[in-house]
Amino acid sequence: QVQLVESGGGLVQAGGSLRLSCAASGSISSINTMGWYRQAPGKQRDLVVIMTISGTTNYADSVKGRFTISRDNAKNTVYLQMNSLKPEDTAVYYCNAVGSRVGITYNYWGQGTQVTVSS
Repeated sequence: QVQLVESGGGLVQAGGSLRLSCAASGSISSINTMGWYRQAPGKQRDLVVIMTISGTTNYADSVKGRFTISRDNAKNTVYLQMNSLKPEDTAVYYCNAVGSRVGITYNYWGQGTQVTVSS
C-alpha cells in the first residue's frame, strides 16, 4: 500500500504561482511513476504531468512551459511548481502513484487539493 498526502493548494490571482507537494509513504519501492492530475467541476480528471522513476516526464500541452514536476527522493515527495497560472487551471489537483507488486499494477490517489485562480 502507498499513501499520498497533498498540500499547497489555495487561491491565487491569474499570473501567480503555487507549489503543490505530495508526500508518499508505505511501499515506496513499488512505485513506478508519480504524477499529478486535475479535475475541474463537471469535467473528467485529466493528466497534468507524470514522472517515471528514471525521471522521464510527460506534460499535458496546456501546462507545458508553465508547470514543472520535481521530486526529493530523500523526503519521498513530489512537487508541482505552477507558474503563470490561468483561471482555467482552477481544479482539484490529485497526486497519483502507480506501482506494481508480483505482476499486479496498483493505482494510488491522494485526497486532492483545491487550486483556484481568480481573473
